[in-house]
Amino acid sequence: MYSGRFSKFTSAAVSFTIYRFLVTLFIVAFRSEMDVMPDEKREAIPAIGYYPHEPISTGTTLIAMEFDGGVVVGTDSRTSSGSFIASRATNKITPITDHLVVCRSGTAADTQAIADIVKYHLEVYTMLEQEPVSIYRATQIFRKFLYNYRDQLSASMLVAGWDEKCGGQLYALPIGGFVTRQKSTASGSGSTFVQGYLDNAWKPNLTRDECKAIVKQAVGLATFRDGSSGGVVRLATIDKTGTKMELFRPDKPGFPVVKPPCAHLSFPPHLEQAEV
Repeated sequence: MYSGRFSKFTSAAVSFTIYRFLVTLFIVAFRSEMDVMPDEKREAIPAIGYYPHEPISTGTTLIAMEFDGGVVVGTDSRTSSGSFIASRATNKITPITDHLVVCRSGTAADTQAIADIVKYHLEVYTMLEQEPVSIYRATQIFRKFLYNYRDQLSASMLVAGWDEKCGGQLYALPIGGFVTRQKSTASGSGSTFVQGYLDNAWKPNLTRDECKAIVKQAVGLATFRDGSSGGVVRLATIDKTGTKMELFRPDKPGFPVVKPPCAHLSFPPHLEQAEV
């Protein structure tokens, strides 16, 4: 029995090593080609939709909050390349297992690659151990990649999930691989505008609906002020039944409403009296 499991583990490890080597080889070859590319060819690349000097970034606004029985996460959907909006409908919530999702911010290619590799790693673990992986263990695998490649990657993540042992859990992984357990948190460029709102809104024993309303409103507030956030609002609720995804569009009911800022309704007297 043990020899069979060892054989499966060895085969999976070899496959993963080959996969990692090929990905690294491709990245090195591509970067080398870009470095020696003539200027006229390099300048022509944006015409076909690729911007080598400004990598595609998720911006972004990520919000997550624990409730009594699970976790709710919410994101915007804008990705940008400098001042250019590359996509208005990106899904920044990546399911890893039935009870685990990761929210991605930073360079889109880096975060997508990490999510794919960790998902493969957890599938191998589940196959060998014949049991679901814990949320904490999955978070440590994410942390390992972010820390080991901290000089090459620009990636920040929120890991949210539910397991039998600890229930709903939320972990924040900023750039560099540092891990903290949180009850509520925000990440990305829009987090600056809503962190105080989240600190004030969270309380113990929140219900699912209360938590969803807070997270959705926080994403709306961030997109109202942050130039790198926008598009639709996506929510994911993770509990013992699995993961439920929801989408809220600006032109449909349910999209968060933000009160516009106050403005002067009349000109100052010296402007009203000035001749046009």
